Amino acid sequence: MSKVAIIGGGAAGMFAAVFAARRGHEVSVYEKNEKLGKKLFITGKGRCNITNACEIDELFASVLTNAKFLYSSFYGYTNEDVIRFFEDLGVKTKVERGNRVFPVSDHSSDVIKALEKEMKRLGVVVHLHCSVKTIKVEDGKFAGLVLMDGKSVQADACIVATGGFSYQTTGSTGDGYEFAKEMGHTVETPVPALVPMEVKEEFVKELQGLSLRNVRAQIKDGKKVLCEDFGEMLFTHYGVSGPLMLSASSIIGKKLKEKELTLLIDLKPALSEEMLDARVLREFEENKNRQFKNAVTKLFPAKLTPVMVERSGILAGKKVNEISKEERKQFVYFIKHFSMTLTNLRGFNEAIITRGGVKVKEIDPGTMESKLVNGVYFAGEVLDLDALTGGFNLQIAWSTAYAAAMGIQ
Repeated sequence: MSKVAIIGGGAAGMFAAVFAARRGHEVSVYEKNEKLGKKLFITGKGRCNITNACEIDELFASVLTNAKFLYSSFYGYTNEDVIRFFEDLGVKTKVERGNRVFPVSDHSSDVIKALEKEMKRLGVVVHLHCSVKTIKVEDGKFAGLVLMDGKSVQADACIVATGGFSYQTTGSTGDGYEFAKEMGHTVETPVPALVPMEVKEEFVKELQGLSLRNVRAQIKDGKKVLCEDFGEMLFTHYGVSGPLMLSASSIIGKKLKEKELTLLIDLKPALSEEMLDARVLREFEENKNRQFKNAVTKLFPAKLTPVMVERSGILAGKKVNEISKEERKQFVYFIKHFSMTLTNLRGFNEAIITRGGVKVKEIDPGTMESKLVNGVYFAGEVLDLDALTGGFNLQIAWSTAYAAAMGIQ
């Protein structure tokens, strides 16, 4: 039996604590917040999207950075294992659109309570309001912790599960990166991921709060298509958010840091241009004596109509029967290619996760142990791993935490 010190009481830290304790180790968790699972509490809009019930191939395809590194851990602890784990602890689950898995209760607090209860049952000692200052290393081996108050902690192994930089109000301030650097690890520069994006055009302020479902989005750098997807998006006072835009931000984030990009929204993806033209023509014929601005209200949500009218190139007060075929065709094209200019990513405090972190080439993929320091393990977002929205990032946390806990001798 080993003494195991876990730094961080988030998803990965709590999960690692459970499995290390189940293996008979003496486990202590050091969490600087006043409670455990602070970030877990707000995931999935407070509902906690614990994993994704897709096939394992799709799990790998949804990881954007270093998917191959996760081969051992994803197979070692699958999404099915995660669902079974929480069900066994009394958290009933359900599968929603996109194979997203949630607690039936829709309360992330139930997930946290289940983990806390299991930790308590197993005798895990939790130290709250407790920050770690440094990880001690002697002769290439883990030699204990030093806390902020100067106290030393003796242990045989340490799991670093400190999270990334995202949602810094929950305590994710990058401590793990500093610990890693002090031990000689390389840290890939952290950048916000799964984060809203800013738009240059002023009209987005008028659309604030508008959610669009079932639209197709394309992001281009000049003529080159960088990403394309279908789903739901949301307008904010500064730009765009929602699942579709958050996932896109992780794909094009690096490029957007360098230059402005074009966002094209197909507002009617179920219709071809010919079908949409027929639909618009029908609206025009039914409203031929009305002004253009009053003839297209059925085509768009109320908030969007004035913006579409203003940007269409057709005068708002023009009578419908005076609109030429060319103008109508141009309007149809515009509906299928509603464009905006993306200028930047929002900051870490609005990012769901962090891209970047401890370089995975310096970590054993089977055990999550540092290749540089014996007895030090890493789990979760502190590693240079990130994925799309839909429960994939929590699956990374669970699988790597399990691997770390099982890797300790």
